[in-house]
Amino acid sequence: MSIPLSSANLEQISGAAVPDYDRSAITTGIVHFGVGGFHRAHQAVYLDRLLAADPDASTWGICGVGVREADAAMRDALLGQDCLYSLTLKHPDGAVETSVIGSIVDYLYAPDDPDAVVERLADPATRIVSLTVTEGGYNFSPSTGEFDATNPDVVADLSGATPLVTVFGLVTEALARRRERGIPAFTVMSCDNVQGNGDMARSTFLAFATLRDPALAGWIADNARFPNSMVDRITPATPPELAAEVADRVGIADNWPVVAEPFTQWVLEDDFAMGRPALEKVGVQVVDDVTPYEHMKLRLLNSGHQALCYFGYLLGYRYVHDAARDPDIVTLLRRYMSEEGKPTLAALPGVDVDDYIDTLLERFANPAIADTVARLCQDSSDRIPKWLVPVIRDRVASGGGVPLAAAVVASWTRYAEGVDEQGEPIDVVDPLAARLVPLARESRTEPLAFVRDVDLFGDLADYEQFTAVYLRALDLLRTVGARRTLEAVLA
Repeated sequence: MSIPLSSANLEQISGAAVPDYDRSAITTGIVHFGVGGFHRAHQAVYLDRLLAADPDASTWGICGVGVREADAAMRDALLGQDCLYSLTLKHPDGAVETSVIGSIVDYLYAPDDPDAVVERLADPATRIVSLTVTEGGYNFSPSTGEFDATNPDVVADLSGATPLVTVFGLVTEALARRRERGIPAFTVMSCDNVQGNGDMARSTFLAFATLRDPALAGWIADNARFPNSMVDRITPATPPELAAEVADRVGIADNWPVVAEPFTQWVLEDDFAMGRPALEKVGVQVVDDVTPYEHMKLRLLNSGHQALCYFGYLLGYRYVHDAARDPDIVTLLRRYMSEEGKPTLAALPGVDVDDYIDTLLERFANPAIADTVARLCQDSSDRIPKWLVPVIRDRVASGGGVPLAAAVVASWTRYAEGVDEQGEPIDVVDPLAARLVPLARESRTEPLAFVRDVDLFGDLADYEQFTAVYLRALDLLRTVGARRTLEAVLA
């Protein structure tokens, strides 16, 4: 009989590590938007470690916030077990370890009561507002970086005629109340896979605030802080069988468990308006400049995932670890990272990039994680422009070749046609799917149609250094298939 997760039941749990600090004494200092698998496997884990290690950290508990309709499920899962949940780490050698994480102490679902969220944000105890809202959550054009003021939800929030529905509306209203009440501005801490994520958060939140009230935007610009960060831990969507596995193995009944790899990294810019938790005590690298670290991750790990996923899918792989053991894909990944990604990186004192590449290839091939190729393929319009296109641009600007990166873009184009090599449909999960699929199909008669989308690629289609190798790879994908294309590209 498994034990339902709750504060009252923690002492009965013997099969997993549980919080050894008094959760009833923890107060909220961080409000987090976007409580999904990654936040619960990463930032919340670091705070859990800190709460266990440092008695002075008791004011840094997390209150999660959901704003989307889909977040109601997380509300129900967490509130039903006192915001506790289990994290299972799966090692490449088959070792498994499960622990209960206790750093999230409350959860608010904005559609239930938007004003309750605003008041929690406006509370002087709230000193950090953190974000994992995905790349698309920042509401900006991938090519221009400009805030989309025409988004219907943004328009509604700016009108003031309806309850607030966006993170921009909720956070800006809270900052307005803090200003009126003489309370200092908090820090907005992005933890998303966006290059310069703090800069992007600053730009988009100030753009919204300016549309609402330029004077308020000026106050936010002068007083709030938006540190950049780099975060890393492969965290697949929770597989349906994980809850039963956790129940059988450690005797815990968990509404929504999380699984992740053992590797974790967090590099954080030391720029906070109202102080911060002493995260360096639990392994966070607190630095003056995150940029070199984030470039390394985005241009090697994240772009590496994109290099793997479309070719992997077209070759018939459905799990990342299977694709990551294919010799041609391994060669593509290593050569892309070493020959095209690595040369665009700035020097990283104390970091051996070749060792980092070796580690990435090992992590990708970890069979215990069972991450899906489909997960890596989804939302590509939010990923390729931020992760891979900058590599191509830097290489083109410096006169370097991009045959491997261009082949990855070609594999995305072929995948986005929505039909695999056996004629079976591909479910293209992307916010721009209605635009991308027709463009990919149009590129069969107008070869550059896909890469002429300036929102995604800017003017890359004007550079023969890119288009020549892109068109060659795309033609091969359509005429001889993914396997022979890889062989030709790597020859």
